[in-house]
Amino acid sequence: MALPIDKDFWTGRKVLVTGHTGFKGVWLTLLLETLGAEVYGLALPPPVEPGLFQVAAARPPRGGASVLGDMLEPGRLDSVFQESGAEVAFHLAAQALVGQSFLDPEGTFAANVMGTVKFLEAARRAGPGLKAAVVITSDKCYRNDGRPDGYEEGDPLGGDDPYSASKGAAELAVTAWQRSFFKEGSVLAASARAGNVIGGGDFSPARLVPDALRSFAEGCPLVLRRPGAIRPWQHVLEPLSGYLALARGLFEGRRDWVGGWNFGPGPADHWPVSRLAGHLAELWGEGAEVDLKPAPAYHEAETLTLNAGRAREQLGWTPRLPLEEALAWTVEWYRAFYRGGQPLETLQRQLAAYTGLEIA
Repeated sequence: MALPIDKDFWTGRKVLVTGHTGFKGVWLTLLLETLGAEVYGLALPPPVEPGLFQVAAARPPRGGASVLGDMLEPGRLDSVFQESGAEVAFHLAAQALVGQSFLDPEGTFAANVMGTVKFLEAARRAGPGLKAAVVITSDKCYRNDGRPDGYEEGDPLGGDDPYSASKGAAELAVTAWQRSFFKEGSVLAASARAGNVIGGGDFSPARLVPDALRSFAEGCPLVLRRPGAIRPWQHVLEPLSGYLALARGLFEGRRDWVGGWNFGPGPADHWPVSRLAGHLAELWGEGAEVDLKPAPAYHEAETLTLNAGRAREQLGWTPRLPLEEALAWTVEWYRAFYRGGQPLETLQRQLAAYTGLEIA
C-alpha cells in the first residue's frame, strides 16, 4: 500500500503552505516534512484548542517556520514568500464551513475569494524561484444539479449557498490569473477539488466525523441532520498525495496540467451519512449511539460526488485506503486523543504506513 511518491524530489524542497494550522494543512505539513521538505506556514491561529496543530507541535522542529497571521493583511503574503524562498506553494487558507457561510457570508467571500486573489498576486511577485502554485478549493465549487455520476473538471461552476459560490469564484480567479499573468511566466498554477476528507484531528463543528466521535467520547447520541445525503468519503492523505503529484508536474513545466483537478474515491466509497455514522459507531463500540432525526438547518445538496478520472489517467493518482480502513484509522486517532493515548504517535504511525517511510 506504500505510496509511490518520489522522496528525492521533495527532500530539501522549500514549500509554502497557507492554512497550515487547519486540519488538512497540518496533515499536508507533516506529509511534506516526512518527505524531507522544508515547510513554511502562514495561517490564522488554530480555531480550536487543544487540536491537531497543538498535537503536531509536540514533535521536534523540522526546519522551516510557522507564522501566525492574517494573509489578508497588506504585504503579509509577500514577506512570507520572500522569507521562505518557496519553490512550491499550496494555498489551503479558507473559511471551510457551509454553516458558517450563512452566518458570515461577507467574511466567507473575503477569505475564500480575496484570500485566493492575494495568494495568486503574491505568487506572481514572488520571483523566479517559485515554479508551482496549487490552490485547494472544494468539491462544492460545482453547480450542483444532483447528478449521480460525478462532476468532471469542465462542468459549470456555481453554488446556491455562500460557501459553494465562494469556492466557484475562487476557481474562476485561478483560471483568470493563469491565463492573464502566468501564461508566459515561470509559475504554473492549478486548482484541486477534493471530496469529503476524514482522518484524525478534525475538530470543525457541524462535520459528521468529528461530531460523531466527540458525541461517542462524551456518551451522547449523535443526531444526524441529513442521514440520506451521499458523499465521496476519503482519508485526508488521499487527496494530499494527489496535490503533491500535481505540484511536482507543474514544477517540472507541465503546462498541460494547469487548470482544475478532482480528487475523490470510486463509487464504492460514496456512502450515505447514515451508513458512515453506523460504521463509526461499530468501530467505537460501547456508548456509541446514532439518532436519526433529520433536521436540515440550511440548504445542502443531497448527492455530491466527483469524477477523478483525469487524476487517475494523467497523474497516475489513485486512492490507496479503502473507506473501511480509513474509518478505522480515524477512530484509532480519536480514541487515542479522547482516552489519554498518544495521538501524535498514532498520527506518525499512520503516516509511516501510508508513505512506506520511516518517521524520525
